[in-house]
Amino acid sequence: MLRHGEPVVDVWTGYSDLTTPWTRETGSVAFSATKGIASTVIHRLADRGLIDYAAPVAEYWPEFGAAGKSRITVAQLLTHRAGLSSLPGVAGGLDEVLDHELMEHRLAAAAPDRLLGVPAYHALTYGWLLAGLARAVTGTSMRELFRTEISEPLGIDGLHLGHPGPDSTTTVAALAGSRLAVAGTALGALLLGQAGRFPGPAGAATRALFLPGLHALFDGDEPSILATEMPAGNGVFTAGALASVYGVLADDGMIAGRRYLSAQTMRHIRRVQTRRLDHALFYFPMMWHLGYHTFPIPGASSGFGHIGLAGSFGWAEPRLGLSVGFVHNRFTPQSFVWDQLAAAWVLPLVVRGARAMRDGRRSSQRRAA
Repeated sequence: MLRHGEPVVDVWTGYSDLTTPWTRETGSVAFSATKGIASTVIHRLADRGLIDYAAPVAEYWPEFGAAGKSRITVAQLLTHRAGLSSLPGVAGGLDEVLDHELMEHRLAAAAPDRLLGVPAYHALTYGWLLAGLARAVTGTSMRELFRTEISEPLGIDGLHLGHPGPDSTTTVAALAGSRLAVAGTALGALLLGQAGRFPGPAGAATRALFLPGLHALFDGDEPSILATEMPAGNGVFTAGALASVYGVLADDGMIAGRRYLSAQTMRHIRRVQTRRLDHALFYFPMMWHLGYHTFPIPGASSGFGHIGLAGSFGWAEPRLGLSVGFVHNRFTPQSFVWDQLAAAWVLPLVVRGARAMRDGRRSSQRRAA
């Protein structure tokens, strides 16, 4: 937890595997918290005039204009309104999912579905869409852009797309628990496959998240999820690195007295773009920003960030100059609901504490005066 870029709380506990204690340099797969970092890359490119949020994606990525997508805008990509959330529509199996450039090409060629224009969480396709756009503009992969657009300018390690490189100090925690074992059973795969045919949010959610064999991404001591670029879900982050990125967003794009993002870009980032209910998240009110979301609970509703599967998250609270990074490696059915809702109890606590700190300082200043 940072306030105006300065550490207020920095704690860790537990183990990164059966015997190794967790440390400040331990990172874990943060799942969809990766989306917020990939979105920040896009904002850096927009800040330099390389991308306009209101422009059609095909203006920068001509291949994307195929199959009736020529008018889909960058803002629609960033708010999950591109009508491209279905994973089975572009991937035939695990081998294809692991080929990130193939996924970019498949999405560029795909036709949007009937949810074009309305929020429908692009659980996995979101990252490849942003990566394809960024590659078209810069000629560079999203993994490299994580380094050049975020880690290096902010002076941080602990922020990686997939497995950290050999020069990184970040160690990767093993995912603890049965992971997606249910999806790997014959019955589970059958049920999920049928659920994808349902109308409404159940079908949309299943199509966005499920593909036969996808559970194998997490198998083994060196899981294949770490060997690819999946900017919607395979970021390996330390809590400190996440808090540092969101600390800049909480401080109006400033870091150590210098601009990282312009005031104009920050105004775009802070603005809620759509309040419509999300059709792939069971009509939950995500209140999408450009690549981030709000959490409509007391103590968190004025901030924004991104929560990942199993509950890791990064968050900015601009009114207080507050940022939070939280990562862990527990991935079990028994604790899943509690872990997924971690932000619901962590954020109100830290916001309340930050307000008390602010009010206490103001009171001391008044007494001194």
